Amino acid sequence: MRKLLVVALLITLGILLSGCRFGSENPEQVLTIYSERHYDTDRDIYALFEAETGIKVNLVRDSADPLITRLQNEGADSPADLLIIADVGRLHRAKTFGLLQPVASTVLHENIPENYRDDEGYWFGLTRRARVIVYHPARVNPSELSTYEALTDPVWANRVVTRTSTNIYNQSLMASFIALWGEEAAKDWAAGLVANFARNPQGNDRDQAKALLAGVADVAIMNTYYIGRMSVSSDPYEQEVAQTVGIFFPNQATTGTHVNISAAGITQHAPNKEAAIRFLEFLVSETAQRLYADANFEYPINPAVEPHELLTSWGAFKAQDLPLSSLGVHATQAMTLMDEVGWE
Repeated sequence: MRKLLVVALLITLGILLSGCRFGSENPEQVLTIYSERHYDTDRDIYALFEAETGIKVNLVRDSADPLITRLQNEGADSPADLLIIADVGRLHRAKTFGLLQPVASTVLHENIPENYRDDEGYWFGLTRRARVIVYHPARVNPSELSTYEALTDPVWANRVVTRTSTNIYNQSLMASFIALWGEEAAKDWAAGLVANFARNPQGNDRDQAKALLAGVADVAIMNTYYIGRMSVSSDPYEQEVAQTVGIFFPNQATTGTHVNISAAGITQHAPNKEAAIRFLEFLVSETAQRLYADANFEYPINPAVEPHELLTSWGAFKAQDLPLSSLGVHATQAMTLMDEVGWE
């Protein structure tokens, strides 16, 4: 209830304080957003933008690949102004397909660290997610955990769960290892992990955490924000899962924990480019970033905004130091290697 009141107060405050950068104007203007994000938080943020600017947001939702294909098919006739994707690898693909255009914005550069935006201005990070090791504290002491690589040791045989190889989060994780270690070492890691699976990959990230409580496995590879969302779930069992499991940030003494981002880019043929830039600038403002953090438990991209207190309680961590565009560069290679080692 307290979190809901905080969100409501933030929205109200944003509306009352509007008028400086995002003053109401152009009430007939419509901004069309192609997005694969599916959270109520996003709709709340869009509603706040509409209230502050008078610009209506037309949201078109679908998975990333169909949205990219749609943009390709529509070409110059596309009504889309922005493309929002929950994985930077696929947004990099959209850039290479010529579906995005570069943007120059002081606000975006000030509010988004350099490593979370395209160096040519084609895409910009909105939120961050860390892909971590989640463990059952009754069966795993965190002192036993260290790196992603260590999960291939025989001691973890029949104790590891994660999603399928078709999941973009795992594909990008694998792509990061290709970038960091090279193809052969990344393939060996994937083969070793598959050998230690407690079951055939299945379900979403929530299901991996539930498998720990069910005794199916002892450790899971999953994204942090799912634990946050489960902690406030209407399902008491999901709350129990979130309160029971432990969070471990791997590779802190070496290459760092894998981080992916939700990101956005302005489409090549955006009918309302200036409004789209204002929208992007609003999404990385402190008001919107606070909503992303408190309602969806994602790490803010804007360094002026602190993560939710639950995420803060897990401690600070070192992230992988590599260009996020490499997740897109090695995406196809990652899928091929995962298939070759039998990662279902």
